[in-house]
Amino acid sequence: MLNHLKFLGIADAFCTTHIAKQEDAPPATAKPMGAAKKTTPSHPITSLNLENKEIQEAELAEKNNRKDESSKKEASRSDSTSKLSEDNLRSPICCIMGHVDTGKTKLLDCIRGTNVQEGEAGGITQQIGATYFPAENIRERTKELKADAKLKVPGLLVIDTPGHESFTNLRSRGSGLCDIAILVVDIMHGLEPQTIESLNLLKMRNTEFIVALNKVDRLYGWKTCRNAPIVKAMKQQSKDVQNEFNMRVTQIVTQFKEQGLNSELYYKNKEMGETFSIVPTSAISGEGIPDLLLLLIQWSQKTMVEKLTYSNEIQCTVLEVKVIEGHGTTIDVVLVNGVLHEGDQIVVCGMQGPIVTTIRALLTPHPMKELRVKGTYLHHKEIKAAMGIKISAQGLEHAIAGTGLYIVGSDDDLEDVKEAAMEDVESVMSRIDKSGEGVYVQASTLGSLEALLEFLKSPAVNIPVSGIGIGPVHKKDVMKASVMLEKKKEYATILAFDVKIMKDAEELAESLSVTIFRADIIYHLFDQFKAYIDNLKEEKKKETADDAVFPCVLKILPNCIFNKKDPIVLGLDVLEGIAKVGTPICIPQRDFIDIGRIASIENNHKPVDIAKKGQKVAIKIVGTNPEEQQKMFGRHFELEDELVSHISRKSIDVLKANYRDDLSVEEWKLVVTLKRLFKIQ
Repeated sequence: MLNHLKFLGIADAFCTTHIAKQEDAPPATAKPMGAAKKTTPSHPITSLNLENKEIQEAELAEKNNRKDESSKKEASRSDSTSKLSEDNLRSPICCIMGHVDTGKTKLLDCIRGTNVQEGEAGGITQQIGATYFPAENIRERTKELKADAKLKVPGLLVIDTPGHESFTNLRSRGSGLCDIAILVVDIMHGLEPQTIESLNLLKMRNTEFIVALNKVDRLYGWKTCRNAPIVKAMKQQSKDVQNEFNMRVTQIVTQFKEQGLNSELYYKNKEMGETFSIVPTSAISGEGIPDLLLLLIQWSQKTMVEKLTYSNEIQCTVLEVKVIEGHGTTIDVVLVNGVLHEGDQIVVCGMQGPIVTTIRALLTPHPMKELRVKGTYLHHKEIKAAMGIKISAQGLEHAIAGTGLYIVGSDDDLEDVKEAAMEDVESVMSRIDKSGEGVYVQASTLGSLEALLEFLKSPAVNIPVSGIGIGPVHKKDVMKASVMLEKKKEYATILAFDVKIMKDAEELAESLSVTIFRADIIYHLFDQFKAYIDNLKEEKKKETADDAVFPCVLKILPNCIFNKKDPIVLGLDVLEGIAKVGTPICIPQRDFIDIGRIASIENNHKPVDIAKKGQKVAIKIVGTNPEEQQKMFGRHFELEDELVSHISRKSIDVLKANYRDDLSVEEWKLVVTLKRLFKIQ
């Protein structure tokens, strides 16, 4: 990390923590960048009481050691150059993170001058998109800052990641690709649950980040200064706006402190590296966007020279699989390192096993355009990292988004490469209990599938899964889901997240009574399924109402015998359980004689459906069999006899299946007691 570094390269000294963090990389590579002019460690060697001569010797030995290390590593590099040049730095990859609806995609739209978000389901990003910003565009957007913005990287690749809480896995795939992150915080709301979740993810992965304090245009009385640097925009604001701004910034700085992080407005930050920088922005009118872009580039160049040093080893992730007119099935990938060529043999993970194919075409959108948006593409013979690329090749129909792409080199064993390609998906598949009962889940990418599985597994949701698929829903998926018709009918369903359902699959599902739920937003899918299950439960309850006998023990109240027979009307005290209209009543002390069913209950002269323990109510009991003689108080039972609900094996099973949550623990204990009383096995 850098310590006491002034913005825009005024001070260039690296502190020892930064050197330690990047110990793998030779300092010789850092020097030409102007990133580490001093080779002396910043901790005070003098405190060791060494003589000047010893210090010089120590420095010389250290330099020689480093030179040796450097030369070894440089020799092994394919481009075998002894110093960095602009050619062997790749573009930093930046991801945008934060709480849902903080304006992450809008921020990108503002930089690009496009409008991707309108196409998103519910305005929420559900997939990962990639946008490339060439250095000249960044220079153009930041010229007003009049900074010495020497851009040593070819550009900036930005990955727009979903911000909703259920996308932890997809986000971690996004941040796994990233060198630096923008954490978007809404100035009006401060740190929200997913902001903190994103923070923890960034801390866990040790990822550098800059805070974009978005929606400054929402401050009451804000005067718009389109695309202006933030300091210039702030000078145009009234005293009231500035006061509110400062108050909100102070609150947010305090919230970051509570999370164990120091933060400060970037133009006041004298300790970048120890203190995280906050850039106020507006995704609507563009204030602060120049500052954000420049800071991203400057900070990446200063702290990540080694990380951004180009490597020939291929590092590539599949983001999306889609059919493009004129190109067939293509895959969108992010190339983090290495070079891809037309004609390269590649291996990607597939639903039916590894896919080995040859790159037919390498396509990129025009710069500043997003990879997901339809348009014309530029063709390339080869592409060097880092870049978002569309690859056209045969046999990609079953490729799985969210997995790695591998190149088969001349020395590589194809079987080993195939095995490596399948590792990601096998780890997800292994989590599914294929033998058990559960719903069938279909998602568009491995990341979304992981997110959905995590969501369904969470205690608040708790829906079991028996099978999974990636990509559109086909007839075979419906067939797999229909297995549950035999085991547990309500689970004969497909939860289809952000995928197409093929027409023949839809027709088959209807004929087999397999229900397909589809949604573009993860929690909508859950809401639909929950409503479906609740509805099924209600129907089941209605069907089994006559067989559901709730447990109760009743005591006849003295002087409350209102009618002895036809019907029996008594004042009763509910000693235990629930007395319910329709409950069959018997007298255990009198050889379990049945005296009829509860026809009605009155509490304080008002009719009610149930009476619970501790209540004193009037109950009407009518005979269950009109051909039998009605039982009579005084002849068949007396005042001291307790009345008990007549349960059976069938009634207990019905309660367990359909009324489990309607009974308390105490009431279930009463069921067990009555089960013993009636000697039910």
